Amino acid sequence: MIPELMKAAVLTAPKKFEIQQVPVPAYGDDEVLIRVTQCSICGTDVHIYNGHYSRDKLPLIPGHEFTGEILAVGRNVSTLTPGQRVIADINIGCGHCFYCRRNELLNCPEIRQLGIHTNGAFAEYVAVPARLVIPFGDAIPDNIACLTEPFSCVVRASKKIGLKIAESVVVIGAGPVGNMHIQMARLLGAAPVIAIELNPQRAELARRCGADKVITEPERALEQIKQFTEGRGADVVIESVGHPELYKQALTFMRPGGRLLAFGLTDAETEIAIKPLEIILQEQMIQGSVAGMGEDMHQALHLLTHQRFITSPFCEAVHQLEDIQQVFSSLLANPQHLKIQLRIAQQ
Repeated sequence: MIPELMKAAVLTAPKKFEIQQVPVPAYGDDEVLIRVTQCSICGTDVHIYNGHYSRDKLPLIPGHEFTGEILAVGRNVSTLTPGQRVIADINIGCGHCFYCRRNELLNCPEIRQLGIHTNGAFAEYVAVPARLVIPFGDAIPDNIACLTEPFSCVVRASKKIGLKIAESVVVIGAGPVGNMHIQMARLLGAAPVIAIELNPQRAELARRCGADKVITEPERALEQIKQFTEGRGADVVIESVGHPELYKQALTFMRPGGRLLAFGLTDAETEIAIKPLEIILQEQMIQGSVAGMGEDMHQALHLLTHQRFITSPFCEAVHQLEDIQQVFSSLLANPQHLKIQLRIAQQ
Protein backbone atom coordinates (compact mmCIF):
# COMPACT_ATOMS: atom_id res chain seq x y z
CA MET A 1 0.00 0.00 0.00
CA ILE A 2 1.34 3.42 -0.97
CA PRO A 3 1.17 6.00 1.82
CA GLU A 4 -0.13 9.50 1.18
CA LEU A 5 2.70 11.32 2.94
CA MET A 6 6.44 10.78 3.28
CA LYS A 7 9.33 12.21 5.24
CA ALA A 8 11.61 14.45 3.18
CA ALA A 9 14.49 16.88 3.68
CA VAL A 10 13.35 20.04 1.93
CA LEU A 11 15.86 22.80 1.21
CA THR A 12 13.60 25.81 1.72
CA ALA A 13 16.35 28.43 1.39
CA PRO A 14 20.13 28.38 1.04
CA LYS A 15 21.66 26.60 4.05
CA LYS A 16 18.25 25.75 5.51
CA PHE A 17 16.92 22.19 5.46
CA GLU A 18 13.55 21.32 6.99
CA ILE A 19 12.33 17.79 7.67
CA GLN A 20 8.75 17.84 6.41
CA GLN A 21 5.87 15.51 5.76
CA VAL A 22 5.10 15.98 2.05
CA PRO A 23 2.92 14.10 -0.46
CA VAL A 24 4.40 10.93 -1.89
CA PRO A 25 5.22 11.76 -5.53
CA ALA A 26 2.73 10.60 -8.13
CA TYR A 27 4.15 8.19 -10.71
CA GLY A 28 2.94 8.05 -14.31
CA ASP A 29 2.16 5.15 -16.60
CA ASP A 30 5.80 4.94 -17.71
CA GLU A 31 7.35 5.52 -14.30
CA VAL A 32 8.13 3.61 -11.13
CA LEU A 33 7.91 4.64 -7.50
CA ILE A 34 11.10 3.81 -5.59
CA ARG A 35 11.39 3.45 -1.83
CA VAL A 36 14.76 5.06 -1.11
CA THR A 37 17.06 3.15 1.25
CA GLN A 38 20.38 5.00 1.01
CA CYS A 39 21.55 8.26 -0.53
CA SER A 40 25.03 9.77 -0.48
CA ILE A 41 25.86 13.47 -0.52
CA CYS A 42 27.48 14.90 -3.65
CA GLY A 43 29.53 18.05 -4.10
CA THR A 44 26.68 19.33 -6.27
CA ASP A 45 24.37 18.96 -3.25
CA VAL A 46 26.75 21.22 -1.34
CA HIS A 47 26.62 23.81 -4.15
CA ILE A 48 22.80 23.64 -4.02
CA TYR A 49 22.86 23.96 -0.23
CA ASN A 50 25.08 27.06 -0.43
CA GLY A 51 22.79 28.68 -3.00
CA HIS A 52 25.34 28.55 -5.82
CA TYR A 53 23.29 26.18 -7.97
CA SER A 54 19.58 25.51 -8.58
CA ARG A 55 18.63 28.41 -6.33
CA ASP A 56 15.69 29.18 -8.60
CA LYS A 57 14.33 25.65 -7.95
CA LEU A 58 13.88 26.11 -4.19
CA PRO A 59 12.09 24.76 -2.26
CA LEU A 60 13.67 21.52 -3.45
CA ILE A 61 14.29 17.98 -2.22
CA PRO A 62 17.90 17.37 -3.31
CA GLY A 63 19.66 14.00 -3.48
CA HIS A 64 20.64 12.03 -6.58
CA GLU A 65 23.21 9.39 -5.53
CA PHE A 66 20.67 6.86 -4.32
CA THR A 67 19.54 3.29 -4.22
CA GLY A 68 16.29 1.69 -3.16
CA GLU A 69 13.63 -0.80 -4.08
CA ILE A 70 10.65 -0.53 -6.38
CA LEU A 71 7.38 -0.06 -4.53
CA ALA A 72 5.07 0.28 -7.53
CA VAL A 73 5.21 0.43 -11.33
CA GLY A 74 3.13 2.32 -13.89
CA ARG A 75 0.65 0.48 -16.09
CA ASN A 76 2.96 0.58 -19.15
CA VAL A 77 5.98 -0.81 -17.29
CA SER A 78 6.54 -4.50 -18.05
CA THR A 79 10.29 -4.98 -17.46
CA LEU A 80 10.41 -4.00 -13.78
CA THR A 81 8.58 -5.38 -10.77
CA PRO A 82 7.93 -4.28 -7.19
CA GLY A 83 10.57 -5.47 -4.76
CA GLN A 84 13.53 -5.16 -7.13
CA ARG A 85 16.60 -3.37 -5.80
CA VAL A 86 17.48 -0.53 -8.16
CA ILE A 87 19.55 2.53 -8.91
CA ALA A 88 18.65 5.19 -11.47
CA ASP A 89 20.16 7.39 -14.14
CA ILE A 90 19.14 10.88 -13.01
CA ASN A 91 19.25 12.58 -16.42
CA ILE A 92 15.90 13.22 -18.10
CA GLY A 93 16.14 14.72 -21.59
CA CYS A 94 13.31 15.78 -23.88
CA GLY A 95 14.02 12.76 -26.11
CA HIS A 96 13.60 14.48 -29.49
CA CYS A 97 15.99 17.43 -29.78
CA PHE A 98 19.28 17.50 -31.72
CA TYR A 99 21.28 16.56 -28.61
CA CYS A 100 19.00 13.77 -27.43
CA ARG A 101 19.03 12.24 -30.92
CA ARG A 102 22.84 12.17 -30.75
CA ASN A 103 22.85 10.65 -27.25
CA GLU A 104 24.20 13.93 -25.89
CA LEU A 105 21.26 14.61 -23.64
CA LEU A 106 23.43 16.34 -21.03
CA ASN A 107 23.31 19.25 -23.50
CA CYS A 108 19.53 18.99 -23.99
CA PRO A 109 18.09 22.48 -23.40
CA GLU A 110 15.20 20.90 -21.47
CA ILE A 111 17.26 18.48 -19.37
CA ARG A 112 16.04 17.80 -15.86
CA GLN A 113 18.15 15.98 -13.28
CA LEU A 114 16.60 14.31 -10.26
CA GLY A 115 17.56 16.08 -7.07
CA ILE A 116 19.06 19.01 -8.96
CA HIS A 117 16.26 20.46 -11.08
CA THR A 118 13.38 18.35 -9.71
CA ASN A 119 12.73 16.68 -6.37
CA GLY A 120 15.16 13.89 -5.58
CA ALA A 121 16.08 11.25 -3.05
CA PHE A 122 16.58 12.98 0.30
CA ALA A 123 13.16 11.52 0.91
CA GLU A 124 11.45 8.20 1.54
CA TYR A 125 10.16 7.89 -2.03
CA VAL A 126 11.06 9.16 -5.48
CA ALA A 127 9.34 8.70 -8.87
CA VAL A 128 11.60 7.88 -11.82
CA PRO A 129 10.98 7.14 -15.53
CA ALA A 130 11.19 3.35 -15.89
CA ARG A 131 13.63 3.61 -18.81
CA LEU A 132 16.22 5.12 -16.43
CA VAL A 133 15.92 2.48 -13.71
CA ILE A 134 18.64 -0.18 -13.40
CA PRO A 135 17.91 -3.27 -11.30
CA PHE A 136 20.63 -5.23 -9.54
CA GLY A 137 20.87 -8.26 -7.28
CA ASP A 138 22.31 -8.96 -3.86
CA ALA A 139 26.00 -8.86 -4.85
CA ILE A 140 26.50 -5.37 -3.42
CA PRO A 141 24.96 -3.61 -0.40
CA ASP A 142 23.13 -0.30 -0.45
CA ASN A 143 26.13 1.73 0.72
CA ILE A 144 28.09 0.58 -2.35
CA ALA A 145 25.22 0.70 -4.84
CA CYS A 146 24.53 4.36 -4.07
CA LEU A 147 28.06 5.18 -5.24
CA THR A 148 27.17 4.17 -8.80
CA GLU A 149 26.18 7.66 -9.93
CA PRO A 150 29.40 9.43 -8.83
CA PHE A 151 31.58 6.63 -10.20
CA SER A 152 29.64 6.84 -13.49
CA CYS A 153 30.80 10.47 -13.73
CA VAL A 154 34.47 9.44 -13.80
CA VAL A 155 33.69 6.56 -16.16
CA ARG A 156 32.25 9.06 -18.63
CA ALA A 157 35.03 11.59 -18.03
CA SER A 158 37.70 9.00 -18.87
CA LYS A 159 35.93 8.34 -22.18
CA LYS A 160 35.56 12.04 -22.98
CA ILE A 161 39.27 12.72 -22.44
CA GLY A 162 40.26 9.51 -24.25
CA LEU A 163 42.53 8.17 -21.52
CA LYS A 164 44.94 5.55 -22.88
CA ILE A 165 47.14 2.82 -21.41
CA ALA A 166 50.49 4.08 -20.04
CA GLU A 167 49.56 7.76 -20.25
CA SER A 168 50.67 9.98 -17.38
CA VAL A 169 47.83 11.59 -15.44
CA VAL A 170 47.81 14.44 -12.94
CA VAL A 171 44.72 14.74 -10.73
CA ILE A 172 44.40 18.11 -8.99
CA GLY A 173 42.58 17.54 -5.71
CA ALA A 174 42.11 14.17 -4.01
CA GLY A 175 38.69 14.81 -2.55
CA PRO A 176 35.78 12.47 -3.30
CA VAL A 177 35.72 12.91 -7.07
CA GLY A 178 39.48 13.38 -7.33
CA ASN A 179 39.97 10.07 -5.54
CA MET A 180 37.58 8.41 -7.99
CA HIS A 181 39.52 9.90 -10.91
CA ILE A 182 42.74 8.49 -9.43
CA GLN A 183 41.19 5.04 -9.19
CA MET A 184 39.72 5.21 -12.70
CA ALA A 185 43.07 6.26 -14.19
CA ARG A 186 44.84 3.43 -12.40
CA LEU A 187 42.20 0.94 -13.52
CA LEU A 188 42.65 1.98 -17.16
CA GLY A 189 46.41 1.52 -17.02
CA ALA A 190 47.62 5.11 -16.66
CA ALA A 191 51.19 5.51 -15.39
CA PRO A 192 52.26 7.37 -13.48
CA VAL A 193 49.13 8.63 -11.70
CA ILE A 194 50.10 11.81 -9.86
CA ALA A 195 47.85 13.49 -7.30
CA ILE A 196 48.15 17.03 -5.95
CA GLU A 197 46.59 17.30 -2.49
CA LEU A 198 47.41 19.50 0.52
CA ASN A 199 45.27 17.71 3.11
CA PRO A 200 47.47 15.02 4.75
CA GLN A 201 44.58 12.61 5.33
CA ARG A 202 43.36 12.83 1.75
CA ALA A 203 46.92 12.65 0.44
CA GLU A 204 47.35 9.35 2.26
CA LEU A 205 44.02 8.08 0.89
CA ALA A 206 45.22 9.02 -2.60
CA ARG A 207 48.26 6.81 -2.12
CA ARG A 208 46.11 4.01 -0.74
CA CYS A 209 43.73 4.24 -3.68
CA GLY A 210 46.32 4.10 -6.44
CA ALA A 211 48.29 7.32 -6.82
CA ASP A 212 51.92 6.57 -7.69
CA LYS A 213 53.04 10.01 -6.55
CA VAL A 214 51.35 12.56 -4.28
CA ILE A 215 52.50 16.18 -4.40
CA THR A 216 51.76 18.07 -1.18
CA GLU A 217 53.77 21.23 -1.90
CA PRO A 218 51.94 23.22 -4.59
CA GLU A 219 54.87 25.56 -5.17
CA ARG A 220 56.89 22.55 -6.36
CA ALA A 221 54.09 20.94 -8.37
CA LEU A 222 55.35 21.83 -11.86
CA GLU A 223 58.91 20.87 -10.98
CA GLN A 224 57.85 17.48 -9.61
CA ILE A 225 55.44 16.75 -12.46
CA LYS A 226 58.25 17.37 -14.94
CA GLN A 227 60.50 15.11 -12.87
CA PHE A 228 57.93 12.28 -12.89
CA THR A 229 57.21 12.61 -16.64
CA GLU A 230 60.73 12.70 -18.10
CA GLY A 231 60.63 16.47 -18.36
CA ARG A 232 57.59 16.66 -20.66
CA GLY A 233 54.60 17.36 -18.44
CA ALA A 234 51.49 15.19 -18.13
CA ASP A 235 49.59 13.58 -20.97
CA VAL A 236 46.34 14.29 -19.13
CA VAL A 237 45.58 16.77 -16.34
CA ILE A 238 42.29 16.54 -14.44
CA GLU A 239 41.10 19.57 -12.46
CA SER A 240 38.61 18.17 -9.91
CA VAL A 241 38.39 21.08 -7.46
CA GLY A 242 36.81 23.94 -9.39
CA HIS A 243 39.18 26.78 -8.46
CA PRO A 244 40.27 29.34 -11.08
CA GLU A 245 43.90 29.41 -9.88
CA LEU A 246 44.08 25.64 -10.11
CA TYR A 247 42.69 25.73 -13.65
CA LYS A 248 45.43 28.19 -14.60
CA GLN A 249 48.06 25.93 -13.06
CA ALA A 250 46.55 22.90 -14.81
CA LEU A 251 47.29 24.48 -18.18
CA THR A 252 50.99 24.61 -17.27
CA PHE A 253 51.11 20.96 -16.18
CA MET A 254 50.25 19.57 -19.65
CA ARG A 255 52.92 18.43 -22.05
CA PRO A 256 52.83 19.70 -25.66
CA GLY A 257 49.99 17.70 -27.21
CA GLY A 258 48.46 17.09 -23.76
CA ARG A 259 44.83 17.30 -22.68
CA LEU A 260 43.09 19.08 -19.84
CA LEU A 261 39.90 17.58 -18.41
CA ALA A 262 37.80 20.37 -16.91
CA PHE A 263 35.70 18.63 -14.26
CA GLY A 264 35.69 20.77 -11.10
CA LEU A 265 32.64 23.06 -10.95
CA THR A 266 33.22 26.80 -10.59
CA ASP A 267 30.80 29.66 -10.07
CA ALA A 268 29.04 30.74 -13.26
CA GLU A 269 30.93 34.04 -13.28
CA THR A 270 34.42 32.52 -12.96
CA GLU A 271 36.83 33.37 -15.77
CA ILE A 272 40.48 32.53 -16.38
CA ALA A 273 42.94 33.94 -18.88
CA ILE A 274 44.50 31.58 -21.42
CA LYS A 275 47.13 32.03 -24.10
CA PRO A 276 45.56 30.68 -27.31
CA LEU A 277 48.86 30.76 -29.18
CA GLU A 278 50.41 28.27 -26.76
CA ILE A 279 47.44 25.90 -27.08
CA ILE A 280 47.57 26.21 -30.87
CA LEU A 281 51.30 25.77 -31.30
CA GLN A 282 51.46 22.91 -28.80
CA GLU A 283 48.29 21.26 -30.15
CA GLN A 284 46.76 20.93 -26.70
CA MET A 285 43.13 20.23 -25.89
CA ILE A 286 40.65 21.27 -23.19
CA GLN A 287 37.70 18.89 -22.67
CA GLY A 288 34.76 19.38 -20.31
CA SER A 289 32.81 16.59 -18.62
CA VAL A 290 29.93 17.01 -16.20
CA ALA A 291 28.11 13.76 -15.33
CA GLY A 292 27.56 10.11 -16.09
CA MET A 293 24.57 8.96 -18.12
CA GLY A 294 23.15 5.91 -19.85
CA GLU A 295 25.72 3.18 -20.35
CA ASP A 296 28.13 4.94 -17.97
CA MET A 297 25.79 3.98 -15.12
CA HIS A 298 25.67 0.34 -16.18
CA GLN A 299 29.45 0.20 -16.50
CA ALA A 300 30.03 1.84 -13.11
CA LEU A 301 27.62 -0.58 -11.45
CA HIS A 302 29.38 -3.51 -13.15
CA LEU A 303 32.78 -2.33 -11.92
CA LEU A 304 31.47 -1.82 -8.39
CA THR A 305 29.85 -5.25 -8.41
CA HIS A 306 33.21 -6.79 -9.34
CA GLN A 307 35.04 -4.74 -6.70
CA ARG A 308 37.26 -2.85 -9.12
CA PHE A 309 37.16 0.26 -6.93
CA ILE A 310 38.25 0.79 -3.34
CA THR A 311 34.99 1.94 -1.75
CA SER A 312 35.56 1.72 2.00
CA PRO A 313 36.71 5.38 2.33
CA PHE A 314 33.34 6.45 0.88
CA CYS A 315 31.29 4.43 3.37
CA GLU A 316 32.72 5.45 6.73
CA ALA A 317 30.16 8.12 7.65
CA VAL A 318 26.44 7.24 7.67
CA HIS A 319 23.75 9.43 9.25
CA GLN A 320 19.98 9.47 9.51
CA LEU A 321 17.95 11.76 7.26
CA GLU A 322 16.77 13.71 10.30
CA ASP A 323 20.37 14.83 10.94
CA ILE A 324 20.77 16.45 7.52
CA GLN A 325 21.05 20.08 8.67
CA GLN A 326 23.77 19.21 11.15
CA VAL A 327 25.51 17.01 8.58
CA PHE A 328 25.71 19.78 5.97
CA SER A 329 26.82 22.35 8.54
CA SER A 330 29.64 20.12 9.76
CA LEU A 331 30.52 19.13 6.20
CA LEU A 332 31.28 22.76 5.38
CA ALA A 333 33.15 23.43 8.62
CA ASN A 334 35.25 20.27 8.74
CA PRO A 335 35.12 17.91 5.73
CA GLN A 336 36.67 14.86 7.42
CA HIS A 337 35.23 12.15 5.17
CA LEU A 338 35.42 11.49 1.44
CA LYS A 339 31.70 10.83 1.35
CA ILE A 340 28.78 11.10 3.77
CA GLN A 341 25.77 8.87 3.29
CA LEU A 342 22.22 9.22 4.56
CA ARG A 343 20.22 6.17 5.58
CA ILE A 344 16.66 6.85 4.48
CA ALA A 345 15.02 3.47 5.21
CA GLN A 346 16.15 0.01 6.19
CA GLN A 347 16.53 -2.48 3.34
